[in-house]
Amino acid sequence: MAGSATAERGARQEESSGPPLVRRLGGLGPRRLRTIIILLLVLILLGAGGVWALHGSQWLRLERVSVSGADVLTPREVRDAAALPVGSPLVSVDTGAVEARLRAKLRRVDTVDVSRSWPDGIVLKVTERKPVLLIRSGTRYVEVDDGGVRFATVDKAPAGVPLLRLEATASRSSAASLRRFGEDRLVREAVRIAGDLPSAVARDARVVKVRSYDDISLTLSRGRSIAWGSADDGRAKGRTILALMKAAPDARHFDVSVPTAPASSGS
Repeated sequence: MAGSATAERGARQEESSGPPLVRRLGGLGPRRLRTIIILLLVLILLGAGGVWALHGSQWLRLERVSVSGADVLTPREVRDAAALPVGSPLVSVDTGAVEARLRAKLRRVDTVDVSRSWPDGIVLKVTERKPVLLIRSGTRYVEVDDGGVRFATVDKAPAGVPLLRLEATASRSSAASLRRFGEDRLVREAVRIAGDLPSAVARDARVVKVRSYDDISLTLSRGRSIAWGSADDGRAKGRTILALMKAAPDARHFDVSVPTAPASSGS
């Protein structure tokens, strides 16, 4: 009796051993087990079919590349720089690599969004850099954006963008400022000022002249000028120049280098 009880317990332990899934399947009836196997096979076939449709079929391959947001650049320039593998499976296009390629090849591109347009397209949405200052280079002009990036050289100056003149070697103090801050920093300071100009003043700005870090001035239309000083307190100086021009509309020279003590002269 003891031996048979021991054998029975061993049999029960053997039945309860093994992986949980095996135990569960073992407890199902033949019909239910057959249904589960069929469902698993269907899922496997569907997955394989999906992989084939994405990578192997002719249905979901790249055929169209559309471009939006291009202004100075042409859609063809953007498409050529993107170098997209037309005819390849759409799912295999590395959108991150395309974005990096566009920014590297086209300095005028500030941001770009690359997205798939199923079943067979890629959309390139670009945002171009806008010039806020120009630097003369021989007979051409280098465009500088609001981040101080020199992104393009053009033959003709775009309308409404002031010319930047670096005169950082005009005097001993100017040369010292150039050595201390460097040309790129002085350009960025001029960019800050251009960004702080009220729109009414910016429309009239013709030249931003940089002699040193704290000696920056602007030449406006009709021979008027503004002594701006440094780029610090730009918003306060913007409000001050508007009030000063309103109070002295016939003045030719304005000084807002100290915005709490502005001055105007000439007529």
